[in-house]
Amino acid sequence: MRPTQPLYRRLRRLALTTKQVNGGFYKGTGSGSMGRHTKHGDYVIEWHKVRTYVVPHQLKDFKLTPFVTRNMEPLKGNFEGDKKGGLSGQRYLDHWKRENGVD
Repeated sequence: MRPTQPLYRRLRRLALTTKQVNGGFYKGTGSGSMGRHTKHGDYVIEWHKVRTYVVPHQLKDFKLTPFVTRNMEPLKGNFEGDKKGGLSGQRYLDHWKRENGVD
């Protein structure tokens, strides 16, 4: 059974999978390696493989803007009476029960 012509055109526009092409095709994730594994199980970073991004020198005169505003104040949590602060598991569970109403 073969697909109809309009359906076949739509199928050709989709991304290829490893099952549709010959052996040796590897899609990957685009992440690339930044080092290598040693025989002892360590990982050695090879600095010539690490990506570096060049930031413009004059950011105040730069025409493109970031997605986050530069005028935002940093938010600080209020964790009075809790010695673990924001890392308290009990505080998280209490908040979850308050939001969801389920035990």
